[in-house]
Amino acid sequence: MTGSVRRAGALAFAGMLAVAVQFAGTGQAAAEFMDTAVLQGLDKVTARISRIEVPVGATVSFGALEISADACFKRPPEETPESAAFLRIDEIRPDEEPETVFSGWMFASSPSLSAMQHAVYDVWVIDCISVETEDSENSTGN
Repeated sequence: MTGSVRRAGALAFAGMLAVAVQFAGTGQAAAEFMDTAVLQGLDKVTARISRIEVPVGATVSFGALEISADACFKRPPEETPESAAFLRIDEIRPDEEPETVFSGWMFASSPSLSAMQHAVYDVWVIDCISVETEDSENSTGN
């Protein structure tokens, strides 16, 4: 096993441990898996802020970035608010291979804990939602 593979495995384990610690509440209820990560993106050149919804398992474009969400968890309403998403963000440049600029967990309550470093874009987690639940509530007239 090479050093970089061991380091990647250790980082993945540390990330899962951090999520477990963040979501270890009072034991009242477990964190809920949601199917869509709600992000906010800032284009620093145009100063425009965009709301970005990324379904888990899908990839969405934001400027020159491709954002993929692998997981999104949210604490239940009776606990301290917290949402966390595991994201992979690649920068796409013409005639070049995509470059991964971020891969890891982002927390809504602590955006600077695991921030994406990029000269043109900022991306952070706002919430995790379940689109299926919201669609069924909207169809019943709520």
